[in-house]
Amino acid sequence: MAREDRGSVWLGVAGLVINEMGEWLVVKKRYGGLHGRWSLPAGFVEKDETVDRAVLREVKEETGVDCLVQHMIGFRSGVIQNKISDNMAIFLLQPIEKDPILQAQLSELYEVKWIHPSKLLHDADASVMIHELAEKKFEDGFNTLDGINPGDVFGYTSYKLFIK
Repeated sequence: MAREDRGSVWLGVAGLVINEMGEWLVVKKRYGGLHGRWSLPAGFVEKDETVDRAVLREVKEETGVDCLVQHMIGFRSGVIQNKISDNMAIFLLQPIEKDPILQAQLSELYEVKWIHPSKLLHDADASVMIHELAEKKFEDGFNTLDGINPGDVFGYTSYKLFIK
């Protein structure tokens, strides 16, 4: 989604994918404030998708890895230059395949790699979010409540609650 198409309120998603060896799927960005740094696969929510569908799409596009959503583990919110509300839902994901083939989206990334969080914690090239997450445990997250209808008057085609 082009920057000018996002308006002044942005909604992004990021996926923390953890394999059976406890390694995290990280990407090295080619652009923006995270240029040349390790970060989570991430992107913006499209107008026709929920945040959990968007994170699965973004991880697949950037890394080639198909995943399942475990739960939401965080939400980042900030304001850029008093003009843009920049928000991101962060999900814990599980790869569907045991040893998936990694395919970096080379138009946006230098590389994609599995790295243990203990190494990322002390890596100067890791993003601030990665450093913060590397010290946390993710057994619990927000539960996903699906199939709820808050009322036909709202016209939702998809509706989910993420609550603890």
